[in-house]
Amino acid sequence: MSKGFTADDVSAQTGRTFLVTGANAGIGFETAKVLAARGAHVILACRDAIRGEAAMDRIRGDVPTAELSFQPLDLADLDQVREAAAAVLAGPRIDVLINNAGVMIPPKTLTGQGYELQFGVNHLGTFAFTGLVHGHVEDRIVITASLAHKGGTIDFSDLSAARSYHKLPRYQMSKLANLLHMFELDRRLGAAGRATQAIGCHPGVAITELTRHLPFPLRGMTPLATPFFNSAAQGAWPTLQAATGAHVQGGDYLGPQGLGEVSGRSGPARATRTARDPKLARELWARSVELTGVDPGI
Repeated sequence: MSKGFTADDVSAQTGRTFLVTGANAGIGFETAKVLAARGAHVILACRDAIRGEAAMDRIRGDVPTAELSFQPLDLADLDQVREAAAAVLAGPRIDVLINNAGVMIPPKTLTGQGYELQFGVNHLGTFAFTGLVHGHVEDRIVITASLAHKGGTIDFSDLSAARSYHKLPRYQMSKLANLLHMFELDRRLGAAGRATQAIGCHPGVAITELTRHLPFPLRGMTPLATPFFNSAAQGAWPTLQAATGAHVQGGDYLGPQGLGEVSGRSGPARATRTARDPKLARELWARSVELTGVDPGI
């Protein structure tokens, strides 16, 4: 049995380009830092330019030779997603797109186009950006899901949470959507004869800034629970395996190998039967095209 994948297993990436969304903090930052240390050119695609530049300075502090660039990307605004995609398409082709950015259980908020923020950012923004740039990606497209997908259902009758909003179910729905998107994207890339593959991952339970919206009592307990969960650096291991692992194939889903997939080294993860439902995935794809106005053309 494999011991599992960690950052130490990331091979040299010299000459390769990775675009990491949400790379200014947490798992995205740790992913970008490891890739830069292995010689990759890393594009940090982030909403906030100041935080993005600060993240690059922090990486350079640890990796003086880091080859980094910044790309503005606000997944909560589809107009800005189109601008970012156009900028990416105007540049050199990239080897790996890592869709890492996301939000978790915020107060009810709407995107620039009026969609509920978690579904809008975690799925629709990711779907649109990926749909616009996938032809520019040579090797892999990584989509980040979550253990939370296991409790998710897709409420097609109220995707924008106009009737009701409950934080956790909406987060679960967005993460289920991520996996449905990944599996359907990989099927379509294969059917189109593309060499590019789609791969899913999840970080287990990692202590990152996404926990800022947890209720206060739970946030107060976080330091006590830290020994049982992944750090942000450990939570990045499945992402790094999905992006660089030598034996990873399209449609693979990766996550921590510890009890309940909560923590530990990376390896195969379990997706629910719902997440693997091709009929549901096709329906979500069609609705996503309708809501974003982006047809990936595959």
